[in-house]
Amino acid sequence: MTDDREPHLRPSPHAHGLRRRSALRRLLQWSLAGLLAPAATSAAVLAESDARAVRAVIEAQLHAFAADDAERAHPYASSTIRTQFADAASFMAMVRAGYPMVVRPASVTFFQPSSVDGVVLQKVQLRDRAGRLWQATYQLLQQATVGWRINGCTVMVDSGKSLT
Repeated sequence: MTDDREPHLRPSPHAHGLRRRSALRRLLQWSLAGLLAPAATSAAVLAESDARAVRAVIEAQLHAFAADDAERAHPYASSTIRTQFADAASFMAMVRAGYPMVVRPASVTFFQPSSVDGVVLQKVQLRDRAGRLWQATYQLLQQATVGWRINGCTVMVDSGKSLT
């Protein structure tokens, strides 16, 4: 069967994959948003050793992104995130398309992480290469054999005011 529509009206052969990634990104953002509401009232300060470990995981993944090293960046994602992408290259493609500001930020500032029911929220201020500020909120889970892993990230434009 042929598609008789004008070429500009035919769906792209990649449209299904793009819609799937877009839907997945929205799902991750909404899942994390659901965690942020209770965090405002019941968040606990993380132990210093855990705070250092959480920061190290995020920094390691940011370094891997900056080096275009998908194979090194992918394992820092939680098992839940890794199962949603066929391989490290697919994961990296999603990051480049949906979160370009985390690939090679000009600067990164970490704030005090908090914990809600075993889920850690780490706020990070990023400055992209164009000078724009972004606020990223990472959600991390502690996994039995590998330690802290990133289970989602929401990014929004930052007003430039301090995150406390």
